[in-house]
Amino acid sequence: MRHTLPQTHQFYVTAPQSCPYLAGRVERKLFTALQGDNASNLNDVLSRQGFRRSQNVLYRPSCAGCSACLSARIVVADFTPSRNQRRVLRRNAHLERSARSPWATEPQYDLFRRYLDARHATGGMADMDIHEFAAMVEETPVRSRVVEYYHTCPTTGRRELAAVCLTDVLLDGLSMVYSFFDPDLAASSLGSFIILDHVNIAREANLPYVYLGYWVPGSDKMDYKSRYRPLEIFYDGAWTLLTDPAELHLTDGPPGRAELSEQVAAIELPATR
Repeated sequence: MRHTLPQTHQFYVTAPQSCPYLAGRVERKLFTALQGDNASNLNDVLSRQGFRRSQNVLYRPSCAGCSACLSARIVVADFTPSRNQRRVLRRNAHLERSARSPWATEPQYDLFRRYLDARHATGGMADMDIHEFAAMVEETPVRSRVVEYYHTCPTTGRRELAAVCLTDVLLDGLSMVYSFFDPDLAASSLGSFIILDHVNIAREANLPYVYLGYWVPGSDKMDYKSRYRPLEIFYDGAWTLLTDPAELHLTDGPPGRAELSEQVAAIELPATR
């Protein structure tokens, strides 16, 4: 189904499919193409309205009868790591960070495959081959970086890739598109470290937010995002500081989102040149 707005932007809706986060739910996404000279501007504007990028597409949940998926972002200026998060930073202080252009490599893909096989063997990305992986990394019409983390293997003494994050640089922050890490180093809490390090990168760059994607209350897969406070969520059309997640009650019988036509009409678009 297609929904058209002025300024030639067209929005589409995916067919309903099983929700990967909440059992018994059905997901549906509203999406638009991200292309042309205005792509970065569109990415900035729609990211501030709860959209996420996947290659050359911007999407946002638009599920009938459910509004549990909430875009989340860390408020960088006010963020102070917890005691446990400080331990994570110390534990990984030896890692070497390297930010590079979005170009896929065989070491990245090897690490990606090991990560999926160990942690998401039945997930939607489990069958991705190296060409699909390269497309995920390289097909970006916006300012993106691949942030790599290296360590020295204690057994071989060689410099090895430990973690990777595909990151978009927005006008108001960093958007963590996808990250993965060495499953043999799970005890080091590398997933948490990547987020904490992105907060540091954003702070150094004077960027106010780190966008984490969607937080889904009631989903064990997504619960970790609520540990980074202060956290803002895009709720009912506005960014709201998350206080007590239990107050939302979104998984106990969530209200449906507005009709698709109303959702599309409410989207603010960048001015065309």
